[in-house]
Order: sequence, then C-alpha cells, then structure tokens
Amino acid sequence: MTTDFSFHLNGQDGAARTGEIRMPRGVIRTPAFMPVGTAATVKGMYPEQVKALGADVVLGNTYHLMLRPGAERIAGLGGLHKFMNWPHPILTDSGGFQVMSLAQLRKLSEEGVAFQSHIDGSRHMLTPERSVEIQNLLGSDIVMQLDECVSLPCEDKVAEKAMRLSLRWAERCKTAFGNPEGRALFGIVQGGAVPRLRVESAKSLVEMDFKGYAIGGLAVGEPQDVMLAMLETVEPHLPKERPRYLMGVGTPDDLVEAVSRGIDMFDCVMPTRAGRHGQIFTRFGRMNLRNAKHADDPRPIDLQSGCAAANSYARAYLHHLVKADEMLGKMLLTWVNLAYYQDLMAGLRAAIAAGGLADFIAETKQGWERGEAA
Repeated sequence: MTTDFSFHLNGQDGAARTGEIRMPRGVIRTPAFMPVGTAATVKGMYPEQVKALGADVVLGNTYHLMLRPGAERIAGLGGLHKFMNWPHPILTDSGGFQVMSLAQLRKLSEEGVAFQSHIDGSRHMLTPERSVEIQNLLGSDIVMQLDECVSLPCEDKVAEKAMRLSLRWAERCKTAFGNPEGRALFGIVQGGAVPRLRVESAKSLVEMDFKGYAIGGLAVGEPQDVMLAMLETVEPHLPKERPRYLMGVGTPDDLVEAVSRGIDMFDCVMPTRAGRHGQIFTRFGRMNLRNAKHADDPRPIDLQSGCAAANSYARAYLHHLVKADEMLGKMLLTWVNLAYYQDLMAGLRAAIAAGGLADFIAETKQGWERGEAA
C-alpha cells in the first residue's frame, strides 16, 4: 500500500491514455468514471454495489455536505469514508458550482462567495480557505480548488474575469492545503469558450504545480463541438505525468470523445438522474422505459450485461415500476446505468492498452446508432 499520491501512465493510443492513480486508500484505474455521491450517497445504490460495478472512486459534494449534516459533524463521526461506509478514494468538489447554481442571494467578491442555503435560508461564506478546510474535515483524498464557473455562452470579458479570479483563488487554496502525504489538490482550468483564456489558465495553473488538473466550466450549455474544441486547446498545455479531469461530463458519447482527447477522469449525475426518471444507457443506445412499447416486453434489457438489473428483469416489469413510481424501479435503472458506464470505461481502458481505441469507439458508436432488433 502506497503512502503517497502518484499517477502512472500504463499505455497510450494517440492522445488517449490509460494508467493508475495510486494513493493510500486504493488505486483509481484511468480513464475513470466517478459516480456522484452528492449527499454522502450514490442515490439508489448500496456502496458495495457501486464498488462491485468497477468504480474505484466516488465524488462527494462540499456544498451539500457543509449544509447538511455539516463538515464538522462528519469529522467528529470519523470522516466521510467511515460516515458513508466507502473505504476507497473519494474526490470532493469545491462547492463553487453549486453555490452559483443553487444558492439564494449569493454575492461574489474577491474574498469568496456569501450565500443563503437553498435548504433553510441560513447564511454562509465560502472562501478558498473554507472550501479546503471543509474538504479536509471530510477527509477527501482528492480536493478541488474553489473556482468561479460561468454558464455558456457568455461574453469574453465575463469569462476572463472569472478565470482570473479562479487563478487567484487557486493560489489561496494551494497555500491552505499545504502538502499532506497521500492526498492531492487539483487546480481547475477556466476560460469559457475562449481559447486564449483557456491556454493562459492552464499555463498559470501548471506553474503552481498541482498534483492534477481539472477542466471546468464545460457541459454548461455549450454544444459538444465547442467542449471538444476546448479540450483540444487545453490538452497540449497540461503535463503528461499528471491526471486530467473533465468535470461534470457527461453522456457516453461525451466520454469516448473526451478520452480520445487525453482526459483521464469524469463525473456526472447523468446516469443516476436519468435512471430515476426511467431513462437508461445501453450498448444499443438510450431507452425510455416509460414508453408504452415496453409494457408487454418480457425481454431483459441486455442478456450480455454482467449487471443483474440489466440481464434478469423483464422490460415489462421495469416499465411497470417506472409508471407506478416505485422506488425499486429507480434503484434498478440506476444500477443499469452505472453498470453500463463502468463497462464502457473498462472497454476504453482495454482498447487503449491494446492500441485499438479507434476500432472500439467505432464499434461502440455503431451499436448506439443501430439499436437492437425489435
């Protein structure tokens, strides 16, 4: 068992990479998809289920956990790993995105963000130092800097102002975090959809020497081609020997396209949220289990899947659960989706290692487009 944080590249195929992030609580195989455990739970899933699907790491949410049950309370109970019964690596976001999107009456300043809780209206101040403190109290293995995320499209001057503030906050986060053994702080590249701003942000963060680099402020309203263009702009300016994390992304197609452009880590609520609303992702593409055509279909979702929810339950039954708004339906379809996402990442890792990524992506996309026989 390692005592430090390190990243090892095991293979490359074009810009795509496969490797391992090693730290005391375990190894994260990359490319990696991190299920989102917003409030110390991956909604609808037992922790051991999440691990059995192949997830090496989950994401916790600073904003939600600081409000309920409170970071100090979690620390007093032994930290987030013990609290949620997940002894493996945890990455926590900084809380910045949720403050911008959820909080009421927020006010941004050089110091940080003052806001009112969306839960009870209580007042809080989130500074770079407080964000790091909260993540330390939670016991996070990978800590994210506090940044300002803007929605796209936006004016260049808005993107530039947010990018420069995020850089100043990155320096403050780095000072507050220090250099604890076995844990890591990641910087976040901002700059909207403006290439020169993205490059400047990336270069400035690399000079600060973070243990990993995230690309933030994408998948916030812009078309996929804009997101991919920003990845192609930023990738050459990030060090090969550090992990790269694309935040809040995305669909299976987003994942394969980003992996082929050199991204190592992802998180997104899409597979869990979609499952709770009757939508699933499969090797045949998307399915909507609310659709009446499934009402008399005795077939499982996918006999070839290793996931019991996908290979053992009739579509007619899943359709019934969804229409009846039964809790089990949300749980089973979340399971289907997370299993597919982890299978997709395992396939990408194997394809990169074998030098066959282009063929794997082509075959995968053909499956989505072809669908399945009725």
